[in-house]
Amino acid sequence: MPFAVPYITDEDVAAVAETVRRAQLSQGSKVEEFEQAFANYLGAKYAVAVSNCTVALHVALAALGIKQGDEVIVPPFTFIATANAVIYQNAKPVFADIDPKTYNIDPNQVKKAITSKTKAIIPVHYGGHPAEMDEIMEIAEKHGLTVIEDAAEAHGAEYKGKKAGNLAHLACFSFYPNKSMTTGEGGMIVTNDGNLAETMKLLRTHGQDYRYHHILLGYNYRMTELQAALGVVQLKRLDKIVNYKQTLARYYNEQLSEIAGLELPYVSPYVKHGYFLYTIRVKNRDKVQAHLEKNGIETRICFPSVHLQPIYRQLYGYKGGEYPISEKASDTVLSIPIHYLLSRDDQEYIVKHLKEALKTV
Repeated sequence: MPFAVPYITDEDVAAVAETVRRAQLSQGSKVEEFEQAFANYLGAKYAVAVSNCTVALHVALAALGIKQGDEVIVPPFTFIATANAVIYQNAKPVFADIDPKTYNIDPNQVKKAITSKTKAIIPVHYGGHPAEMDEIMEIAEKHGLTVIEDAAEAHGAEYKGKKAGNLAHLACFSFYPNKSMTTGEGGMIVTNDGNLAETMKLLRTHGQDYRYHHILLGYNYRMTELQAALGVVQLKRLDKIVNYKQTLARYYNEQLSEIAGLELPYVSPYVKHGYFLYTIRVKNRDKVQAHLEKNGIETRICFPSVHLQPIYRQLYGYKGGEYPISEKASDTVLSIPIHYLLSRDDQEYIVKHLKEALKTV
């Protein structure tokens, strides 16, 4: 039983096939259509399509002028790309530990991490649960910092009635196949700042304002027309998919809530969870995972703490114990399947074997 499966329909196939037949496969109208539709969905002014979310983070930082000597605050409990993008700009990622309930960056730890070199904060909406954006934006305003939402996992999520991805100065999304909507690979940067949007469009296409005329040191970070055609159709079903995932989550909650030693996902009362992940916490996590795998159930550990990755130990000399909440989460979390093609029978099977695992290990 796979951890995640993209929801692809005949409408998706037809949209991509039509684009192939048109034979304009790059830099065409479909990318612009997808950008406009995505911005409209979030209630934002501008969206800039790129080749993946790592690129989106890099372009956002580059457009802000982040450079060597600067610091950007990020959580250690995230996919490594959040921090790597900072290094791509020759700046330093500075970690701030997480809230133990939501796994999102803790605003109090953000305050402690700010120095005279700090230029930006990248809160991650872990698993689809929005970070504490009001507090983070207040901190940023006080210190003159820019905030970039890492919304790679937060499609369709909401914070106090507003869509995740339109809560800060910029936001970055992923359309990888395991996300609630996909373009295969792909990413999007969202902003309400027209100047930033224009700069990011230049950066994604070699810094070129017109053919063979380059005014910035840019990159080849474009999204293809095929990806955009798929994205336009996928976006139309996003709310349907997220709402179904919430139904799946409610069933898990009902079936698992009384089990001792099992911690279920926390949801703040003022958010709509996007449920990219349904993350539980268990003792003997590795043994539980092995039991589920033995019974054909694929799970994920999302995520190992970034600061303890070999490359970060090498670059910055990190050791265990510096970010204890993140480290404890990394040792105990387990994400189980939650996707649109998951049936009630599938969930019953998962619940059955999870209960078995918790009894036997």
